[in-house]
Amino acid sequence: MSRIGRRPIPVPAKVTVTLEGQRVAVKGPKGELSRELPPEVVVMREDASLLVNRANESRRARQLHGLCRTLVANMVEGVDREFNRELEIQGVGYRANMDGQTLVLSVGYSHPVRIEPTPGVVLEVKDKPGEAGKKVNQGTVVVVRGIDKEKVGNLAATIRSVRPPEPYKGKGIRYSGEQVRRKEGKSTGKKK
Repeated sequence: MSRIGRRPIPVPAKVTVTLEGQRVAVKGPKGELSRELPPEVVVMREDASLLVNRANESRRARQLHGLCRTLVANMVEGVDREFNRELEIQGVGYRANMDGQTLVLSVGYSHPVRIEPTPGVVLEVKDKPGEAGKKVNQGTVVVVRGIDKEKVGNLAATIRSVRPPEPYKGKGIRYSGEQVRRKEGKSTGKKK
C-alpha cells in the first residue's frame, strides 16, 4: 500500500467536497476546482476527511494511488488557502513591471518579454526590501498566486525559463530561496 496514498485528506469546515462517480469537485472560500480521476482509484468520504483507495491491485492502480491522493489534497488546500510561488530577479537593470494583467520582464534582451497569466492565476510585482526596510531593488520580486497548484507551478517555471540564473555571476530569474551553484571564471595568469 502506498504510504502517501493511504493517508486521509482532512477537509476544513469551510470546504465542501462533491463526489460524482470519478469526478471530484471541491468548493471553498478562494474558489472551486474539479477533476476527473482515473477509474483505477476510488475516493470515499469518511467523517471530516477523504480517503483515496485503489479499485483493484493492478500495476496502474498502484502507480496512480499516491498521485491521485496528492492531487485531491492539493485541490482541498488550494480552495482553502491559495498557493503562491515567489521569484527573484537578480542582475543590473533587470526588473519586472505590470501592464494591466500582463507581466513585462526587462532581463537583458533587446526587447521586453511579456507574459500573460493563465486563467485563475494572478501575477504581482513587489519590491525587495533592503536594509532597515528601505526599498532598494524595485520590481525584483514576482509573486505567482492561484488556487490550482499545477497552474501556479507551470507559470512560475515559464517565467524562470525566460532568463534562468547563469553560474558565473548569478544573474537571472530564480525561485525565492533557490541556491545557484557558482563556477569560478577563467584565470588570466601567464602560462609557463
